[in-house]
Amino acid sequence: MTDTIIEVRDLSRHFRRADGQAVTALDRVTFSIRRGQFVCLLGPSGCGKTTLLQIICGLLHQSSGGIEVDGTPVTGPGPDRGVVFQKDSVFPWMRVIDNVEYGLKCRGRPRDERDATAKRYLDLVGLGHVARAWPRELSGGMLRRVAIATVFANGGSVLLLDEPFGALDYVTRHQLHDVLLSLWAEPVDGRLRTVVFVTHDVDEALTLADRILVMRAGRIIDDLAVETVRPRTADSLLDPHMVRHKHTLLTHLGLERRAVAQPVEQMA
Repeated sequence: MTDTIIEVRDLSRHFRRADGQAVTALDRVTFSIRRGQFVCLLGPSGCGKTTLLQIICGLLHQSSGGIEVDGTPVTGPGPDRGVVFQKDSVFPWMRVIDNVEYGLKCRGRPRDERDATAKRYLDLVGLGHVARAWPRELSGGMLRRVAIATVFANGGSVLLLDEPFGALDYVTRHQLHDVLLSLWAEPVDGRLRTVVFVTHDVDEALTLADRILVMRAGRIIDDLAVETVRPRTADSLLDPHMVRHKHTLLTHLGLERRAVAQPVEQMA
């Protein structure tokens, strides 16, 4: 069995806008991802991150090039790939526990197994006490926890997350980073799941990823390994290695600014 689970070769995606203008969303993208890696796709809005994730998921088709997951060409969505989108993907007409076990129900799993799995993951994300609640009764952060519990409960070997925490406040976002990493660290059949996480936040990428693929204008422009041990705290981001990584990433994104020394006025 090969150690590579996602293989992308010369992948391009072209489309036309309503005004007829041709657009290249992805331009000959090539990379591979090993089993168990936590990979962040980092880049500004419009750089092709979400398009690439949707092609890996099977919701979009490439114009040219190839993509395989676990040695099989991607032709559409599959149970081996779980997805958390930017917007809430929780069904409002289902109670929380029914949302979490829905994918298992679609795959014909027995009721007892579904219930046990859903309850376990709700407990792991700290929502066991609201299993019978309706989504409308939950906060935004709690709904994100439901979405994470759902994607892990469904058991896919590849998890695809498209800026899942972008609309949350700073504290809630960092709490969910811890939840996500703790679930990812649990082996399934002796292996870690593979995560591809889309973000435009440099600190978020440095906190979460083993590896950061930087995108700009539909291309991969850098492939950065992040070897700082976990757990990574706010202090970890001040480590000289992480500071250098951050400088590199900000430079790629065009956000790095050199500090200009200003004279300090004498106070009377």
